Amino acid sequence: MNKPETLIIQSDQPKKWQELLSDLITDPKDLLNYLQLDEAQQPASLMAQTQFPMKVPMPFAAKMRKADWADPLLRQVWPASEEEIVDSRYVTDPLAEADSNPVSGLLHKYQGRVLLTAAPHCAVHCRYCFRRHFDYEENAPSRILWQRCFDYISADNSIEEVILSGGDPLALADKQLGWLLDELESIHHITTIRIHTRLPIVIPQRITNELTEILSLRKVKLVMVIHCNHAQELCTDSRHALNTLSSNGVILMNQSVVLKDVNDNADCLVELSRKLFSVNVLPYYLHLPDEVAGTAHFDVSKNKALDLIAQMQTQLPGYLVPKLVKEEPGQPSKTRIG
Repeated sequence: MNKPETLIIQSDQPKKWQELLSDLITDPKDLLNYLQLDEAQQPASLMAQTQFPMKVPMPFAAKMRKADWADPLLRQVWPASEEEIVDSRYVTDPLAEADSNPVSGLLHKYQGRVLLTAAPHCAVHCRYCFRRHFDYEENAPSRILWQRCFDYISADNSIEEVILSGGDPLALADKQLGWLLDELESIHHITTIRIHTRLPIVIPQRITNELTEILSLRKVKLVMVIHCNHAQELCTDSRHALNTLSSNGVILMNQSVVLKDVNDNADCLVELSRKLFSVNVLPYYLHLPDEVAGTAHFDVSKNKALDLIAQMQTQLPGYLVPKLVKEEPGQPSKTRIG
């Protein structure tokens, strides 16, 4: 992969990332007014909004097409009436994460790696989120909680990788994130830290010079897995942010979820892989949607997903075709489909 020239996000943004993170669109009517849409055509679900409130950063809303209910980005964040569908297959904890939560704030599901709830909140509420019912209040970070997590990791020499998830780890302030990375690096058997984040996509202004410096100082391998579902999400600012991270030594990969009427066609997924690679991001996983309550309307069948992968393989080199996977509770790894 060619190493691009270093690109730095300009500091003359109209708002700092902290302001963008706090100044979110949370009222469906405000989003529709911005997009010039009539709520009478597709009313927001009050029940869905109560259970999982809408959160949309302005930079993400700015990528949506005006006056288009079929916009793939809008569909990912709109609290639709279909969320009220009750299906016995769709439950609040589809991955049984409560069974892998030995210490508050830490999940230990797979051999050799653990996941920390680095932040209890995200910049955007994706309607298909498998953690939309997760008890963040019981897993909210604190210095006492972090020490218990560090003690757990230190006591198990088989743990080589720590995954920072949430919520979104980049929602943390630079000082807190830097401290957390330093503490994890001090554990001698940790060789890799992986950050799962959607911030470079939904608020690319988060990738500041200060953050880049914190990340570039790491002594261990630093991997960042972004979450981008559609090529439309890769605006100029996001591309600059990702190039900046890559040119400063961060290994970049992407995971997507295949979602009905969002990206469930081969042309869309092929374009996404190509655009990701143009900014030094390798496609990593394409997830089948998790069966979480309120998300049945996003379902894509296994057979259709396999067909999409087969079509991608005829158009792309193998390294640009993501692995089709599904996460099954109790399994020692993600389940490879096909």
